[in-house]
Amino acid sequence: MSGKYLVATDTNFQAEILDSDKVALVDFWAAWCAPCKMLGPVIEELGGDYEGKAVVAKLNVDDNPNTAAKYGIRSIPSILIFKNGQVVDQMLGAMPKNMIAKKLDEYLG
Repeated sequence: MSGKYLVATDTNFQAEILDSDKVALVDFWAAWCAPCKMLGPVIEELGGDYEGKAVVAKLNVDDNPNTAAKYGIRSIPSILIFKNGQVVDQMLGAMPKNMIAKKLDEYLG
């Protein structure tokens, strides 16, 4: 974990995200992406807010191209929500924290 979120990688994605018994939110980002930098603190806050309830992770697409390609990530930031190892929702672009939280809450039921 880095701060309040998990750093997801090609290596740990299966174990930490797909095999998790919790709902997982993954922010696909890159260091050169300005909207990604704006979204970073929001993801970190969500990590704190949902600690113990959901997995909140960030995956750098430049460092982890296999996972990004597997999920067809063509524009960033992209946020995918996983439940039981499957993508259940997707959001594109820098979004406000309350909108991301509302989506995540739908799957925590």
